[in-house]
Amino acid sequence: MEKKKVILYLALLIAVFCIVFLPGYSELQRLREENEQHQRRIRLLEEHNDKLKEELAKLKEDPDYLEKKAREKLGIVKKGEVIYKQ
Repeated sequence: MEKKKVILYLALLIAVFCIVFLPGYSELQRLREENEQHQRRIRLLEEHNDKLKEELAKLKEDPDYLEKKAREKLGIVKKGEVIYKQ
């Protein structure tokens, strides 16, 4: 009889443990995955930010590059030039 009580108490203890800790563990796993996604997004945004900083530096320092970008994006032409579109 004593052995059955010990087994019953152990089963009850395991059930309580599962009820109390499993939802928290699942939430912890979900938050870890969400954190990893945010870290990946941060890395991508930092890379994009670095590229934009390089682009800005080129635009400030290289007049030929600035002219090229102005021609491409804004359609700026020099006096006497003719634009041919395909």
